[in-house]
Order: sequence, then structure tokens, then C-alpha cells
Amino acid sequence: MKPANSNGRKTISLALQGGGSHGAFTWGVLDSLLADGRLDVKALSGTSAGALNAVALASGLSSAAAGTDPAQAARECLAQVWEDIGHLGALGELHARVGRALWGGLGLDWSPSTLWTQAWSGLLSPYQANPLDLNPLRDLLARRIDFEGIRQAESPRVFVSATHVSTGKAVIFQGPQVNADAVLASACLPTLFRAVEIDGQAYWDGGFSVNPALTPLIDCSADPDIVIVQINPLRRQAVPRSAAEIRDRMNELSFNASLLTQVRTIDFVNRLLAEGTLAPGSRKLVRMHRIDGGDAMGAYSASTKARTDPGLIRELFALGQSAAQDWLRDNFALLGQRSTIDVQRDYLDDTRLNWPKASAPAGPPTAHSAFRPWLARLFRLQQPR
Repeated sequence: MKPANSNGRKTISLALQGGGSHGAFTWGVLDSLLADGRLDVKALSGTSAGALNAVALASGLSSAAAGTDPAQAARECLAQVWEDIGHLGALGELHARVGRALWGGLGLDWSPSTLWTQAWSGLLSPYQANPLDLNPLRDLLARRIDFEGIRQAESPRVFVSATHVSTGKAVIFQGPQVNADAVLASACLPTLFRAVEIDGQAYWDGGFSVNPALTPLIDCSADPDIVIVQINPLRRQAVPRSAAEIRDRMNELSFNASLLTQVRTIDFVNRLLAEGTLAPGSRKLVRMHRIDGGDAMGAYSASTKARTDPGLIRELFALGQSAAQDWLRDNFALLGQRSTIDVQRDYLDDTRLNWPKASAPAGPPTAHSAFRPWLARLFRLQQPR
């Protein structure tokens, strides 16, 4: 159990999913968490729109003028960023198309399956359709984000995820690597933007590999409470039947897949600790929490991720505010004590691994043995940096 700070504040790390304009929901969540005044943010991990929210929050905290409230400065920075996004529709036709796809790139016509099909069939190429490589996010980042401030020691640690084009692996930018190019890479839709090159390596949207990355948040905290802000719904009661509904559900499944895998792995290690298979103190017990919009957020189809009109953004912002306020009311007291998500109900499936309890008789190695060195590296104890 982790006690609260002497002033009653508690420390969390935030994992922010990407999801086009639905990132405005995350903006609302962050606004309420900052306004609450009882939380300290140790670290943030974000993908695509989640990466933008992460750097905006960290930029506001780190660049607050002397004598001003850092949390209020972070709220203002986030509001400025999303106000700019709402103005994308006023741009010229090409700019508007680029902007809509950037913030809603995972919508109907830009779902993972459609992106790959179009890319490999040669129907779209950013080198032809967007020869000037126009990207409104670049100007927005230059105007609103203080990357120098983010890299200061007093700022929360920020992790930005992108996908390495050649290997398909997730790459996590951190520390001095967190700059405009890293965020552009994290939000690079391959059919609309040229791959973002960093140190001679090409990167695409982080949602293809990890959305968002949880392991960096484990590494940088000795006793982590990770709050996942989840945009993509886990469950849909009705079976999709129309082409649009099918594409929407494919979108949600594809961009939740890496998160499901990570949560299952963390739960696996937590169970080993609880069962006594791993010695107490040999690995980190990770407490996991989730803020989502539930049924209200589920009413917005994936296609609405492509809309940047201010009305929708304000709706999602208000929904995020309300969801965070409800979550704080019900769960703040449990931070530092236990997880507040139902992992078995929401994340586990038939791929769940079971490990013999410590009291079981010793026997020959099983297939699960291969996971021991991997998990040891993944969940090694480190001093917080």
C-alpha cells in the first residue's frame, strides 16, 4: 500500500490512448484531474492524439510563470491546443482534408484495414496526394508546446510512442527525444503523410504497434498507480451488420489490441506476486485504473473521429470532464491501495497464462518457463529516475 503524501495528494502516471478527435474526451478527463487539486502526475505515456495531450499537459505544467498555478497553466495549454484543432475546418481544402484525417485518421475511411489496403494497392500515396507534405500539427506544436520545458527535470516524464516502419516495432521516445518530430511520428498516418524520419529511421503512427505504452510508466516509478484513459470501447453488445458498423468495430479492435496484451501481462505478474510464486519485493506490484466514457462514449461511432467541428469537440470534452469527476468520487481513496479495474471481466481471454503456485511440487520446465526471463527484464525493479 502506498500512503498519500503529507498534504493528502496522491501520485499517478497517465496512459493516454490515441483516437482522433475523440482525444477531446481525454482533454476533458485531464482538465478535471488537474482541477481536482489532489493529484500529482509523475509520468505520461501517449500515442497519436494521446501524445499531443501528453505534451500539452507537460508543457503547461513546466512553463507556468512564477507565482502561477501550474495545473491551471496546463489546463489552459490543453484548451488552446484543442481550440486550434477545432479551427482546422476553416483551412483550405487540402489543409482541411489533412487536418480531418490527422485527428480522425482512424475513422471509417481511415480504419487500419483501409489504410493498409489503400497503401499496398497504390490507390493513395502521400508523395502524390500531398507532395508538399502539409501537416497542420507541425505549426500547432510550434505555436503551443514548449518542448524545452518538457525536458526539464521538474516536468513529468513524457513517453511518446511511434511505429518503426521497417520492423513494425513500437519505439518509445523519451527525455531529449521528445520533440515535435516525435509527436509527428506518433500521429503519422501512412497514406496521408510521408513517414517521419528521425535519425535516418522512418516512423508511422504509434497506434499500429502500441496504444499507449504502459511499460515505461512501470519502469519510472517504484510503486506505480497507472490511470489509463481509454477512448476505444472494449465492448459492443450488438453484432455489427452494416459496412460502416463493421469498419468501426474493426477499428476499435485493432487499436485496443496492444493495450489488452499489456494489461494481461501486468495482471500475470500481479497474480504471481499474489500467489507467492514470486517473492514479495522481487517485482513491482502495478495498480491499474481506467477512465472511459462507458455507454455515453460508445454512442459516438469511430467515424466521428474524423470530425473536428467545435461542437463535437466540446461535447466530448464535457463527457471527459464528467467521467473523470465520477471516477475521482468513486476511486480516489483507492489510489495507492489496489487496482480499480476488473481485469478478468474486461481484459482476460483464453490466452491467459497460469503459473503453478509456490506450494506446487517442483516438476520439469513447462512452456511458461520461457516467460520467466522475459518478465524479469520487463518488470525488473529500478530506482525511479
